[in-house]
Amino acid sequence: MHSRRKFIQNASLLSLAMSLKPDFSLLAAQDQILGHGDFRYKVDTQWGNLDPTQVPVVNCHEMVMDRKKRMILLTDEPKNNVIIYDQSGKLLDIWTLGLNAAHGLSLVDEGDAEYLWIVDNGGRVIKTSLDGKLVAEIPNPVSEGIYEEKMRWVPTETAVAPNGDLYIADGYGSQYFLHYDRNGKFIRKFGGSGKEDGQFSTAHGIAVDQRGGKEPTLICTSRGHNSFKRFTLDGKYLETIFLPGAFVCRPVIHGENLYAGVCWSRLRYLEQTDNSGFVTILDKNNQVVSNPGGTAPEYRNGELQLMVQKESVFKHCHDVCIDQDENIYVCQWNAGKSYPIKLTRV
Repeated sequence: MHSRRKFIQNASLLSLAMSLKPDFSLLAAQDQILGHGDFRYKVDTQWGNLDPTQVPVVNCHEMVMDRKKRMILLTDEPKNNVIIYDQSGKLLDIWTLGLNAAHGLSLVDEGDAEYLWIVDNGGRVIKTSLDGKLVAEIPNPVSEGIYEEKMRWVPTETAVAPNGDLYIADGYGSQYFLHYDRNGKFIRKFGGSGKEDGQFSTAHGIAVDQRGGKEPTLICTSRGHNSFKRFTLDGKYLETIFLPGAFVCRPVIHGENLYAGVCWSRLRYLEQTDNSGFVTILDKNNQVVSNPGGTAPEYRNGELQLMVQKESVFKHCHDVCIDQDENIYVCQWNAGKSYPIKLTRV
């Protein structure tokens, strides 16, 4: 433990003087104001920057906040899959499972303690304690007869329902959502690849939506369709929330709003543009109210118009985490091994 504390202390000091060249585009964005309407934010590109020789990252895939208001970041750098910050951006702890494709991170509060569900694109869905102890693991669905041998299994995300049931998004595989009970017993799968209402193109993320005190439903990402799709907890399709131009990642519910990172935006249908990400924010009625880094949301005759990147602050926004003050922490994929960017609400 002494050596671990010493390492963290040294890493925190070294973070003041990064050994690699700074990203001048990020420095230029510092203190810029992004967003629209009541959802405007000052950009902080220095938050959470560490010494990459000591605490490297490849892709900062996802982030959650625990009861202690610590910011828990998941990376696919096998040296440190999990980086834990305080809200000032100070390094508190690191640990790893040695995963080189860690992708999805969900936090569940079970009363006695909080736990993490970590999804690795290599096919593992793992439950851990907050300090990295393995608690449970979901078997590969091919080995359980849930999938046929030829079906691909490349999971991307999890969500936990109020009753403890677990949902897994097979977003880079066979495009299904798999439903298990709280003990890991398989119940059903729904979705699959296709263009129909209840089908998906890159079923990347999932969240449980209980806004407004309504019965919980599932918000599921169909990134290639530029949309979120709502389902009942037993997998019945309800509606599509179309977000033209926005290749959205997982939905993140905070208060009455839905937030998401946009990995790419587009100028023409299904034409992705590299380094074109932004953040999108929807209100309780699932109307887009702000696009930090993107064009202002515009509705014509009730239809949302094309949304694309406007300010080149972000490259590929993969996830967002919202703190108690409604600041946003933006995690990015394929962004030059950069650390999260904080958007401070103004």
